[in-house]
Amino acid sequence: MEHSTYPTLPLKNTVLFPHLVLPLSVGRSKSIAAVETALASEDKLIAVFPQHNPRTEEPTADDLFRFGTVGVIKKMARSGDTVQILVQGIERVEQLETVQAEPYLSLKVTTLPEPSDTGTEIEALHRTVIELAGRMIELVQPQVQVSIHHIISDVEKPLHQIYLLTSVLSLDFDKEKELLAAATQAEALHLMYRYLNHEVQVLEVRQKITSTAQTEIDKKQREYVLRQQLEAIQEELGEKSPEQAEISELRRRMEETELPELVRKEVEKELTRLERMPSAAPDYQLTRGYVELALELPWNKTTEDRLDLKRAREILDEDHFDLEDVKERIIEHLAVMKLNPEAKSPILCFVGPPGVGKTSVGQSIARALGRKFERMSLGGLHDEAELRGHRRTYIGAMPGRIIRAIRRAGYKNPLLMLDEIDKLGRDFRGDPAAALLEVLDPAQNVEFHDNYLDLPFDLSKVFFVTTANTLDTIPRPLLDRMEVLRLPGYSDEEKQQIARRYLIGRQIGEAGLSEIQLSIPDETLRYVIRRYTREAGVRELERVLGRIARKVATQVAEGQTQPMTVKPKKLVELLGPERFFAEEVRQQLPPGVAAGLAWTEAGGDVLYVEAALLPEGKGLTLTGQLGNIMQESAKAAQSYLWSHAEELRIDQKSIRESGVHIHVPAGAIPKDGPSAGVTMATALTSAYAHWPVRNDTAMTGEITLSGLVLPVGGIKEKVLAAHRAGIRRIILPKENEKDLREIPEHVRQSLQFILAERIEEVLTAAIPELNRLHSRGAA
Repeated sequence: MEHSTYPTLPLKNTVLFPHLVLPLSVGRSKSIAAVETALASEDKLIAVFPQHNPRTEEPTADDLFRFGTVGVIKKMARSGDTVQILVQGIERVEQLETVQAEPYLSLKVTTLPEPSDTGTEIEALHRTVIELAGRMIELVQPQVQVSIHHIISDVEKPLHQIYLLTSVLSLDFDKEKELLAAATQAEALHLMYRYLNHEVQVLEVRQKITSTAQTEIDKKQREYVLRQQLEAIQEELGEKSPEQAEISELRRRMEETELPELVRKEVEKELTRLERMPSAAPDYQLTRGYVELALELPWNKTTEDRLDLKRAREILDEDHFDLEDVKERIIEHLAVMKLNPEAKSPILCFVGPPGVGKTSVGQSIARALGRKFERMSLGGLHDEAELRGHRRTYIGAMPGRIIRAIRRAGYKNPLLMLDEIDKLGRDFRGDPAAALLEVLDPAQNVEFHDNYLDLPFDLSKVFFVTTANTLDTIPRPLLDRMEVLRLPGYSDEEKQQIARRYLIGRQIGEAGLSEIQLSIPDETLRYVIRRYTREAGVRELERVLGRIARKVATQVAEGQTQPMTVKPKKLVELLGPERFFAEEVRQQLPPGVAAGLAWTEAGGDVLYVEAALLPEGKGLTLTGQLGNIMQESAKAAQSYLWSHAEELRIDQKSIRESGVHIHVPAGAIPKDGPSAGVTMATALTSAYAHWPVRNDTAMTGEITLSGLVLPVGGIKEKVLAAHRAGIRRIILPKENEKDLREIPEHVRQSLQFILAERIEEVLTAAIPELNRLHSRGAA
């Protein structure tokens, strides 16, 4: 083989094949020096090698492909810093060694003989390659009707035709290098066949996809044009019915609304069905209502949260008096939303008596966040379908309350208040609490399924808040999903503050008056609170103030011009006789009667437990609609007294030979709970021993058979109720001492609290005679 040395030109992205002419733009300094050296030589020959990596700017022999082409420079022109040359390939060469690297690269190469293998296989491969090349050109440029045979007719050898096809078909750089390295015609033809076969398959699949998409577009365009023409013809003929106009309007709304693809397909299907359905068909209105619901639901529409904690605090303080613990927990909730919007926050459940502000706290949260507020009451809800919707196969089917609330809100992230969750019912129509479990679970409500809608709707962005008067009736699994925030009742002084800050101004405004025309002094306000209302919240108080404002508004409308200041003595004229009296506490308690403190859904209350011995009677009689727990407390109290009769100076004979009857007044109202245990024990002791209980003392607490006094709930409401009734001594379980912090300071200071751990402490504190006997015994 012949060895020669040539100045070398590296190529970044292309290959020079023998017998082909290639225009090149040379910009690198070494390459320009190699070109100038070649041009200065007599034969103007230069070795051209492709690079392994096109990004290499200073290639050495190791950076170049092993095989290259020696070419002759046919033409050269300068353009700025680059040189334009036209090189014709002559023969393939293989690099041997580097002769010099500066100022240009020069390589010693060996000339490779041109392959001349022939045979039937080569002939068959050659024809197949020509056919595939023609097919490829047809797929790439169908509009150019050029025969591949015409292009290569002047070239005789198959290998030269392969080289020519590479320039026509624009193969990849790596594939060109493999073709240049092919040692035989058969190898080159096999490579070209493989490349072309792959390219033709890819192009055919792409053409099929393009054709399918184009057919779909053509079909929709055709339908659109035909529909427009049909509408134009119907309008021209005056034949367009109201139903058709309605469907056209629904279709227009669908086109203009941003809907998820799944929803769009469903709406499209229902609209097509609606178009084919006579308007008198039973399903017509149902289908139309369904389409309207799907179009009106906010599938992708949300409000942006305003998570400004300072502003949220201002709004909560502006809207609500006190409730510091609740406000602080709400601020914590908003802080977590600000720092981690994807956190799965617990559902807040506001628990408290009516009228303490549970709903308005929810409204304040919505105002602080800038979200829409929606409220739905669950009170008396028995049918699961009310929440989850009816299937459209039922007559009168409609979506559930959750989806309807979202539709009213118009956004997918409203604050949705589920009111009175403690009053959920359950019967043969299903369990609404089970449906709520799915609604309130962040892991499940991402794809909430309403039976009517029959499409998944994302409820995970909804801010759920629930309210309840009591936790006792909430199903345990549902309660576990919520964080309970208690809103206790208000004292008289707190009610006065709330009325002064929020209620009076609102009622005066609603009556059309100004604060100059009507003023209510503090003395009158206290009178109204104590004599005309009895509640833990302020709802009734606002109604009473509203009545006063309307009475004054009537007088103003009839010609009264002087401003009116409502004095207490004027209240009878405006509101009628007093409804409640402050002197609720009984002045004299006969033996067997004790004052207990009870918690009700309306707040606290003073409850007198009456016990009477029945000479020659038997057993324990209980009246007053007492629940199982209260009945058990009564039995435990009686058993304790029997077993400790001697210590308590009770004649055991009276227990053995007489029955006892315990009655709790207001017998029409069902009562239950453990907190009447100490009251029953005190009343029984008083009855057996014939010693009266102090009339200024009330008590609450659960007892055990061994005489322990256990803690109970609702301490604030009970203490406020005792305070309102004029009671000044209260006996509480020792473990409830911590709850006294919730009692307003002025109330706490006006009461005497006795904290008891055992029933003996309760009895000696409540029954003066027993206390004196113990004192004498101790002396």
